Amino acid sequence: MPGTRTTTGHFTFADWQERVIGPGEEANPRLAHASVRNTFSGGIEAAGTICEYSIVYVTQKTGSFAGMELLTGRLDGREGSFAVEERGWFGEDGAVHCTFEVVRGSGSGELAGLRGKGGFTAHHGEATVAYRFEYEVE
Repeated sequence: MPGTRTTTGHFTFADWQERVIGPGEEANPRLAHASVRNTFSGGIEAAGTICEYSIVYVTQKTGSFAGMELLTGRLDGREGSFAVEERGWFGEDGAVHCTFEVVRGSGSGELAGLRGKGGFTAHHGEATVAYRFEYEVE
């Protein structure tokens, strides 16, 4: 993307509420749903984001997920909101690998026309997670 900027920072999980959809708590594979609230700092400043995940557990510790997250706040000083689509997987070591991309047309306020993508790797037990985000605003 021409005119692309890169920003970094950290986020913390403010809340994680997960429930098994089926076929049961000990069955594999199984489907679950999680509602999460995150707080971002650094290039993205957003408190109490709204995030919804669909999760497939292949084993008790491995699987993949997809989700949508709505962030409202600031991106490198520009105020507004935007949504990202997230996809990732988690392995036996407890690490969660995720990539995300801005939902086209979702930017509002000073973030209208925002496009971009990023990612993070979260390690089990870490209080904060580093992210990287490459973007441009048309």
